[in-house]
Amino acid sequence: MTIDTKQDQRLIILDTETTGINPREGHRIVEIGCVEMVNRQLTGRNYHVYINPLIEMEQEVINIHGLTNAFLSDKPLFGQIANEFIEFIRGAELVIHNAKFDVGFMDHEFNLLRKGLPLTHDICTVTDTLKVSKDEFGSPKTLDFLAKHYRVDKLVDRTYHGALIDAQLLAFVYIEMTRKQSALNLTATDDVSDGGDVNAIRRLPENRTKLKVISASADEVIAHNERLNVVAEKGAKPLWQK
Repeated sequence: MTIDTKQDQRLIILDTETTGINPREGHRIVEIGCVEMVNRQLTGRNYHVYINPLIEMEQEVINIHGLTNAFLSDKPLFGQIANEFIEFIRGAELVIHNAKFDVGFMDHEFNLLRKGLPLTHDICTVTDTLKVSKDEFGSPKTLDFLAKHYRVDKLVDRTYHGALIDAQLLAFVYIEMTRKQSALNLTATDDVSDGGDVNAIRRLPENRTKLKVISASADEVIAHNERLNVVAEKGAKPLWQK
């Protein structure tokens, strides 16, 4: 399985937190976190909601995501957020780590409403980075493994495994995972109707117009250094310093 990265493709990096591991046993979604990406760039547009599952969670589950029964008691029911959630993901490519789990819960919630709502694959397409990791490394890898492998594990504080937090981390993993597929297309675009080799190296004329060099302003240099300090505080380094 490979990741098809198309220009201007709208991706939604998604994760959920639940009351357990099996919706058939009555477990429900308690948190949804989504991060939007277009053309492999984070847009800053997210979708995040906590949900009242109407059932009590065991302490073992609470210890994983940190969401208590008391905290969720006044949150909206899934039926109250279903339509806005569907509209946010509609037509996008969902990127999920272990998609079978999250999609299974989403479809279970849609079915419980009995309002003729579409299932996930009717709303959007899905890419499972767990399956992609199996193709890449020979066996399925956890999100923690991938984050450490691609050196983005320090970019997000994961004291608890929150849905939005894990979606943000997966977004950074996805960027690194697809980096080699986003290489510039250096194929010549000149007219080759004369039978020339489209992939042949073409020399630019020596008398061509010189490229204009635009230097960063003082404010831009300051902003750049401030951003590097933030990265350093997270324990990471820019790619060019590795």
